[in-house]
Amino acid sequence: MERTNMLDPLESADAPEVSVVTPSRFEDRAAMILAGLKERYTFENMGEIPAQWGRFAPQIDALPGKVGRDEYGVIVNTPEGNGFDYLAAVEVSDTSGLPDGFTHVEVPPQRYAVFPHPGHVSTLCETIDAAFSKWLPGSGYEATGAPDLLEHYGENFDPEIGAGDMEIWLPVRGGKGA
Repeated sequence: MERTNMLDPLESADAPEVSVVTPSRFEDRAAMILAGLKERYTFENMGEIPAQWGRFAPQIDALPGKVGRDEYGVIVNTPEGNGFDYLAAVEVSDTSGLPDGFTHVEVPPQRYAVFPHPGHVSTLCETIDAAFSKWLPGSGYEATGAPDLLEHYGENFDPEIGAGDMEIWLPVRGGKGA
């Protein structure tokens, strides 16, 4: 899977700007172990994330204990300031046998507000920003920060063109009537 050109915009259509976003659903998930390659980014160099996926992709199918076909971008350790850790990952049943250089994060059982992303992967930040700055403040929910968020790439995501089955999974607690 070639992933190095994912941030190039689609030639066929411009992605619509995300102005209003609401979750398509809420999902309660059991605990997960997500394993892969982790890098530290600033907001200035996050354009290098596709290269990280390019290093990870050739190893995905050979990972021991891999569960399912979905892939995840895990954003963690986002302190106030200009940086975050990004884990290009898949779900695994356990961490024994992970290749050198791989790491994992144990995600607790929790509820997610799930936001579909209809555009190109290069505009994913717009959906993330809308979820955090437009939906979350008036939702009655609170972000748990465990992890900060998940990018979920389903089996219909096409890494060749950087579009398809993409969602933002925002871990939340509370809510109106909770």
